[in-house]
Amino acid sequence: MSDLKLFQANGGMLGELASSSAPLEKGLQTLFESNLEALLGVRFLASEYATTHGGRMDTLGIDENGYPVIIEYKRDRSENVINQGLFYLDWLMDHRGDFEILVRDRYGKESAAQIEWSAPRLICIAADFTKYDTHAVKQMGRNIELVRYRKFGDDLLLLELLTAVSAAPQPAPAIDPLTGQVKANKYKTVSEMVSDAGSELSNLYSDVEAFLMGLGDDVTKKTLRFYFAFRRIKNFACIEVKTSLDVVRVYLKINPDTIVLEDGFTRDVRNVGHFGTGDLEVTLKSHGDLERAKPLIVQSYEES
Repeated sequence: MSDLKLFQANGGMLGELASSSAPLEKGLQTLFESNLEALLGVRFLASEYATTHGGRMDTLGIDENGYPVIIEYKRDRSENVINQGLFYLDWLMDHRGDFEILVRDRYGKESAAQIEWSAPRLICIAADFTKYDTHAVKQMGRNIELVRYRKFGDDLLLLELLTAVSAAPQPAPAIDPLTGQVKANKYKTVSEMVSDAGSELSNLYSDVEAFLMGLGDDVTKKTLRFYFAFRRIKNFACIEVKTSLDVVRVYLKINPDTIVLEDGFTRDVRNVGHFGTGDLEVTLKSHGDLERAKPLIVQSYEES
């Protein structure tokens, strides 16, 4: 594991801040749960959620892409939190109705209808993980993230994404709640859009994806029905492929007020409905547009 050091400037001199990797206490779990969206891009649903087999999930939430999220905190180095979390993931897939009720009651029917069951996530948070933990996660083929935390003094908390495994989603058909029948898709999925794209648009999307994935080893790609999400701990870019317009649309987490908007290239979409997350829309019609967009993409990546 990397040895993280943080320094504070004081009168032209740098002083190292002492870090703490003490086992996670209840107070820190409460701090996480109070700030899940800021820290992990996850909306809070429940704490210490009791399952029918007598277990308790530490934190239950739903992420910005609609995926169910189980968060488990490793309080002791010997605790096998990964296997425990996998057990809860399987339980959750068998009790989808309970989760949907939680989402509906807290965030409304629309949010409950948009739950993505194709690839639920397990986030394990600890002061440290062993090399065996990181190796095991890479072999499991499930959506598991290991996040290490460090406290610096009383005011600073640092999160480090150690391992993120992005399993291929298993498409779940949309079911009509009234008839119980599979609903016909009204719109093409983003994967179908890519398959239908002409060679130039297909090549443009491929180069966009290659650039995004090349930004760092911590970047993972999630394939949803109508967009691709690229994230570190949180989304930093969401992609739509528009074959009818022959463009790639990129949505970035950048405040549109901080840049000069260019007609036909960048747009403020804070009050415009779109798939995915991000307040700045960037329209790419060519590889030249991609080159112009790269600084904005890097900015969103670095701030995520």
